Amino acid sequence: MSSLSNLLLPAVLFFALGVIARLIKSDLRFPPDLAKVLSIYLLMAIGLHGGHALASADMMTAINAIVWALILGFSLPVIGYLILLATRKVSPLDAAAISAHYGSVSAGTFLTAIAYLDSSGVPHETYPLIMLAVMESPAIIVGLLLAAKARQTIAAKGDKLSSTVVDGSDDDDDDYSDVKHGNNTFGALLRDAFTNGSVVILIGSMIIGAISVPSGMAKLTPFVEEIFMGVLCLFLFEMGMVAARRLGDLRQVGMVLAIFGVVMPLIGGVVGAFVGHSILGFSVGGATLVAVLGASASYIAVPPAMRLAVPEANPSFYLTLSLGITFPFNVVVGIPLYHNLVQAMAS
Repeated sequence: MSSLSNLLLPAVLFFALGVIARLIKSDLRFPPDLAKVLSIYLLMAIGLHGGHALASADMMTAINAIVWALILGFSLPVIGYLILLATRKVSPLDAAAISAHYGSVSAGTFLTAIAYLDSSGVPHETYPLIMLAVMESPAIIVGLLLAAKARQTIAAKGDKLSSTVVDGSDDDDDDYSDVKHGNNTFGALLRDAFTNGSVVILIGSMIIGAISVPSGMAKLTPFVEEIFMGVLCLFLFEMGMVAARRLGDLRQVGMVLAIFGVVMPLIGGVVGAFVGHSILGFSVGGATLVAVLGASASYIAVPPAMRLAVPEANPSFYLTLSLGITFPFNVVVGIPLYHNLVQAMAS
């Protein structure tokens, strides 16, 4: 399927409609917390489906996928951090917060990739679902470590920390303001990373799907499969409106960071494609999903963690990059690009 064909997927068209609705200042608004409900359903549905398929999967392949998910989750933020420091356009604390988003994953991008492959009739393994769950947390840990290192460096030089502290006054950031305030020790933040709601629902659903009897799973087919694409369209519609909010911040982000928002997913996509195809030995569809995992940037799990752990970092930078640049790029251009890259590797 070409990039033009990907633009005509209903889910992508609804994303575009959400952007347009925001740009024309439509009074259309989603009910409070509906986006979270849609996210929970989507994660539960793919978890149940993937867990049911994994019940008969090879355990060694699954373990190997987990190991490489951890490697990707820990290494990609470091690559992004070094690139950002080399630009000399952001502070080390901003670089730490931004890079953490690019080691974690975007469930919305992953779900769009599944829709793309299914509409193209491309089969894919379920192992990337495990990798999706595993890659949520390592990048947060790396971001915390990089921020701690940056503070030590700043303190050693006698410089003042950035005064950009989130006060929650920006209405456009309401989706990310429900952060757990209070104990922000490393241990507490680490616990929050591993008990993040998206991780819990995805892993829990996979376990349920793996141990449920086939007759019970069959009764869930209409709920898990037949309405999945409709819910995905609603989710991406809302995400389009959220992404459009960040377009006004592009001037503050600057051209160098905007380029990073495109270059970094390309780097992650190439690395992911190599891991999926050459190391894990997945099919074209499975390797494409691994490439998408490597290319995506988190907009659900990481922003609240960074707002709490690195309050000195400017949220406009990492929110605009993940939602305003990288997410639309991956949905419209990146997914078919990574698919074609894996096809070239396989030929």
